[in-house]
Amino acid sequence: MSRRLRVRFWVETIAGAVTGALFFVTLMRPDWLEAFGWDPDRHSGAVEWLIVAGLVVVTVALFSAARGEWLRGPAAAVQRSAR
Repeated sequence: MSRRLRVRFWVETIAGAVTGALFFVTLMRPDWLEAFGWDPDRHSGAVEWLIVAGLVVVTVALFSAARGEWLRGPAAAVQRSAR
């Protein structure tokens, strides 16, 4: 049985993976912002921690939404396309 998922699922999954990767990059290398010459917190690291926190929230939200699409299943997508 093949499972046909909506494009929304794939967008949420890919965006969640990207934000998750950025989360890990920022967690492991918090000074990556300063490599671009931008230092809004004067080396205190506060902005980097805000970015880490924001990326965690966005990643969890995107994967939760993708999970909802997965659980919704193809039956709901087929019903909508039949209308």
